[in-house]
Amino acid sequence: MRPIFGLRTNLVLNIHCFSNSKLQRIFITSSSPKQPINDVTLLIASDELQRCTSLTTLRKLHAKIFSYGLYHTSLWTKIAALYVSFERVDAAKFAFEFLSNPSSYLWNILIRGYATHGFFGQSLGLYREMMQKGLKPDKFTFPFALKCCAGLSDLNVGRLVHQHLVCCGCSHDVFVTAALLDMYAKCSHTEAARLVFDKMSVRDVVCWTSMISGYAHNGCNSETMVFFDLMRASGVQSNRVSILSVLLACGNLGALRKGEWLHSYVIQTGFEHDILVATAVMDMYTKCGSLELARRLFDDTPGKDVVCWSAMIASYGIHGQGRKSLDVFNDMLRAKVKPNHVTFTCILSSCSHSGLLEQGKKCFESMAKDFGISPQLNNYACMVDLLSRSGQLSEAEELIQNMPVEADASIWGSLLGACRIYGNLDLAERIADRIFELDPFHAGYHVLLSNIYAAKSRWKEVERVRRMMVRRGTNKVQGLSLIEFNNVVHKFGVRDRSHPQSNKIYDLLDELVGPMKRLGYVPLIDFVLHDIEEEAKEEALLYHSEKLAIAFGLINTPPGTPIRVTKNLRICGDCHNAIKIISRIVNRIIIVRDMYRFHHFEDGHCSCGDYW
Repeated sequence: MRPIFGLRTNLVLNIHCFSNSKLQRIFITSSSPKQPINDVTLLIASDELQRCTSLTTLRKLHAKIFSYGLYHTSLWTKIAALYVSFERVDAAKFAFEFLSNPSSYLWNILIRGYATHGFFGQSLGLYREMMQKGLKPDKFTFPFALKCCAGLSDLNVGRLVHQHLVCCGCSHDVFVTAALLDMYAKCSHTEAARLVFDKMSVRDVVCWTSMISGYAHNGCNSETMVFFDLMRASGVQSNRVSILSVLLACGNLGALRKGEWLHSYVIQTGFEHDILVATAVMDMYTKCGSLELARRLFDDTPGKDVVCWSAMIASYGIHGQGRKSLDVFNDMLRAKVKPNHVTFTCILSSCSHSGLLEQGKKCFESMAKDFGISPQLNNYACMVDLLSRSGQLSEAEELIQNMPVEADASIWGSLLGACRIYGNLDLAERIADRIFELDPFHAGYHVLLSNIYAAKSRWKEVERVRRMMVRRGTNKVQGLSLIEFNNVVHKFGVRDRSHPQSNKIYDLLDELVGPMKRLGYVPLIDFVLHDIEEEAKEEALLYHSEKLAIAFGLINTPPGTPIRVTKNLRICGDCHNAIKIISRIVNRIIIVRDMYRFHHFEDGHCSCGDYW
């Protein structure tokens, strides 16, 4: 047996608290604690462990067994298993290490215990040690090893475990393959997850849900919707996770009609009383541009928790209605619901989108003063964004430099974005160096700096930034706009001619140019990042993705119907001005959601008040 130091005294202390049991009576008849114990004694000790129902009793039994030298593998295996069941994996590890040759069963218990309680690194460490000792993992080992890889997002180790399970003949076990699929999905390798899924002979709700959730959380929104429909067509009943995932995807696509159907499906399946699902439906309506439906659902939802309240605050925020966000926050406090860090992130973001500088400052100060909440990185990020958007660039920079937490690239990025708005080239160049030190491969920051140079006609610097991007292997994210029509989501890129109706779309935009200019539209050629002739710049601006999507909507929907467009990037200033005028010409409400917020265009005006 392995030597034990420092624990014997604590174990023996528990002996005096343990009495009136068959085990103790047997031990009392022994003249010495080290006297050999027969099979009957082992049986009784095992029976006592089997009856153990509390951690206190287990500790006493453990102390007695240790004190009297019952060094039998089966007893210590049961002790370890019981400690795991009582969520004391550390004590189970002690029992495990006490044995010179633990069985594979006990290895699996420890690996499972650490994995179940989120100690993924320790669990994988045991898995490696098990392999090094020449023990063969089995179908009970691999699901938890894969769970650890998923929890750590460690694709390389996950692939290695995949090789092991194939070599050990476990590649056809339904639980192992389900864990393998989940690992690849959570490690953002949806292609490998799909290959595993396609090879499965039996697919239960867990497998379908892992695939749907993997697609949703990796931004594969259309695939999420398709897979959810395939699951239903296969006769597999949806669960909470699959419904939450498809609602997330639907909101990201801005597919309102599909979202309304999903809301009906939630009611039919009885999930409308689940507060998390209700909040997800509300969030979906918000992202699809239907704030009224989101608020109606919020008002009708009983038992609203802090997540639900925070979601409603955020909903008003991204629609530019910061004052209503503040109203909801005050209602939340009156309802005796305590805010958390996320709540303040939502309220500060709402203030930022609406230019409510003083109100935002008061909310930020109240976090620690009134609620005892120390601001976290996200809260500081919102405060920097609020100051930056309000033109307080020096104060924003000072806040970043005096923060008690290390600023990341996104916080400096907020300030860089404000430099674009206010044309502060000197500050932009100074902080760009810091940003590229923190995140040298983020294409968005390179493009933002390029925009700032282009606005000042500094074309040599624009070219220098482009070469830097090429050298670092960073690629600019393509601007895409989505619009739903007849339950189908149509996608457009810049100067995209792949759509069957492209000729009609381009003709309509060409027809609109004249009336737009007569109403005061002047193309903002600063948003063209190329040193080309002005006429070419105007043409390049005319065919931005959001304008193509809007033209498609005008062609295919009846007069007076609102047009809803979702864009994956921030809407440019030229498109913003153009859409305001288009809304007046065609007498339509046009709702555009970009990566930061909503813009409601009507009769030549935008809900953001040109503050965005």
